[in-house]
Amino acid sequence: MGMSGDKSSREFSIVAETRRRWSEAEKAAIVAEASGPCTNVSAVARRHGIKPPLLFRWMKERAVALAHAKPTSFMPVVVSQMTNPGPPGPVTCEPVARSVDSSGGCETIEISLRNGRRLRVGVDMDGQALKRIIDLLEV
Repeated sequence: MGMSGDKSSREFSIVAETRRRWSEAEKAAIVAEASGPCTNVSAVARRHGIKPPLLFRWMKERAVALAHAKPTSFMPVVVSQMTNPGPPGPVTCEPVARSVDSSGGCETIEISLRNGRRLRVGVDMDGQALKRIIDLLEV
């Protein structure tokens, strides 16, 4: 016989895995439900038997994946010269960042000016204000 508490035969307990696995389709459906307007994310999480931080993580992962999945596109933009004519040539405009904010979504575009400067603005910027800024920067 061995020392106190030492057994000659070892006993092992097998614990079944309790971690739930969610398919990508299930995650997408739950995230879509939680992403609706005026939706209580915690209530959606409770309804599906998951913790709210997990659902928030899934939502963040989906947002990052969607932001990286959208291809960048280039589109030529010509700004007409009204008052201060400069050298001919188009101003190019390219989307450089796509981000969604809490108000519904705001995209940013980058404008390459003729003098080599670049200007980043939101797509909802006032056209007249943008024209004045471009005129000032192209001096």
